Amino acid sequence: MIEVQCATSNASLPSNNRLRPGAGKRPWRRAVMLSATVGAVLLAASAAAQQGYPNRPIRMIIPFATGSATDTSARFYALELSRQIGQQVIPDNRAGAGGAIGMQALVRSAPDGYTIAYAGAGPLAINRSITPNLPYDVDKEVQAISQAVSGPLFLVVSPTLPIKSVKELVALAKAKPGQLAYGSAGAGTVGHLAGEYFKILSGTDILHVPYKGGAQAATDAMSGFVQLLFDPATSVAPYIQTGRLRGLAVTGPARTKAFPQLPTVAEAGVPGYDVTTWGGIIAPMGVPRPIVTRLSEEMHKAAKSTCVIERYAPLGNDPVASTPEEFAALIRREYTKWATVVKRIGLKL
Repeated sequence: MIEVQCATSNASLPSNNRLRPGAGKRPWRRAVMLSATVGAVLLAASAAAQQGYPNRPIRMIIPFATGSATDTSARFYALELSRQIGQQVIPDNRAGAGGAIGMQALVRSAPDGYTIAYAGAGPLAINRSITPNLPYDVDKEVQAISQAVSGPLFLVVSPTLPIKSVKELVALAKAKPGQLAYGSAGAGTVGHLAGEYFKILSGTDILHVPYKGGAQAATDAMSGFVQLLFDPATSVAPYIQTGRLRGLAVTGPARTKAFPQLPTVAEAGVPGYDVTTWGGIIAPMGVPRPIVTRLSEEMHKAAKSTCVIERYAPLGNDPVASTPEEFAALIRREYTKWATVVKRIGLKL
């Protein structure tokens, strides 16, 4: 609210010092009226923004390539949000630099609710620990809207490897230090850090082999060029089902409905191990609160919709909605967790 200061002077008083009825109160009244008017205008503008939003298509930036796990999840929600709000939510893939290109495009956009993004642990939590001089600041330039999904990675091994459990994997890795290798979609990705976290907690020495994408890593694991992977279900579920990769465990805190036969890594022999993948909707900082609230509410509806639930079911992931504050807290916790791992292994990109 604008604060108005008013002052009266003796010049405004009648020469006989007798006040005309109400004369001395007029500046005060004008201040009150002006203040009330400004407040009413701001409230009306806020209400109009909420009631009239959205009245045109919304752009959803996806900071990774078409067909990636992030892209798949984002498009699930883009479709459902389009149906709910009566306006198109248009995916806009801005891949490159580990998500930094897409994030930069987001924070440079107008904070009017018509540009949002779908991002996960890499751009929001991991990259700031491993990449100096990022062209965006998560704490100062990103508004959390709602979490969208939560799910584990899958610990899978090549069928050429003669093991069928996490305990057997740990025993083999300790018997052959530095001779087993795990692939990932690239240095600094969740799959990479999940492998490093596994090594720390299990006391093993396993070589990391980074690829330019998860697909090539999975292909090499099938042939035995690398022996294991920590990958999302979107990448490895079909190969587990066909036997081209052998699933040993899931990395989250609980088993999944899609693969109930797979134990968690923690229950299978590495206590304390817990890695989940997640993604959510964000916007540039400065979006009016009514619009932030509206988007968060729509995400809650979308996460409970039959359409979204059915799309995620085969992937072992769960649609999850949250308040903006809850999502912001998750981002902070994940940043702290992965910063500890990054520091331990001395990773810098």
